Amino acid sequence: MNARFDRYGSIAFALVGAFFITESQHISTSAYGSQVGPNMFPFGLGILLVLLSLRLFWETFQAKNRAVAEAPEKLLYKRFLLMLVATVLYVLLLEPIGYVIATALFLYVTFLVMGSKSQLQSAVVSLLFSVGVYVVYVQLLKGTLPGLPTWLGV
Repeated sequence: MNARFDRYGSIAFALVGAFFITESQHISTSAYGSQVGPNMFPFGLGILLVLLSLRLFWETFQAKNRAVAEAPEKLLYKRFLLMLVATVLYVLLLEPIGYVIATALFLYVTFLVMGSKSQLQSAVVSLLFSVGVYVVYVQLLKGTLPGLPTWLGV
């Protein structure tokens, strides 16, 4: 852990979270045919990002107080670039291939990039998570997400 980098990163992410919160207030509170408005996800994401940033900021001072001599960590540029490419592809493919497939693929790739040992477990967890979120959000909360692509015939 690089405390200085984490401290500056936490401040930057807190500002991004605050931006999400304020800008989500400009999105309509309801959508046609949906009880959950499009402003809910960015608002919740902003709150989560701010809370996690505050925790990281607090932890940087805890690490400073421990005074443990650590070797400087090697920055993982390859992992970062793979995650960036996966995120951009996820955004571009979300509408054409649907939420479930795009999210399952994105999660599977990110699990592998982050060092998951089992490919089967990564595939199962990513598929179950994306299907679970889709069912909860679309069926229970009556929200809307991109469905399966029409060329699948479903």
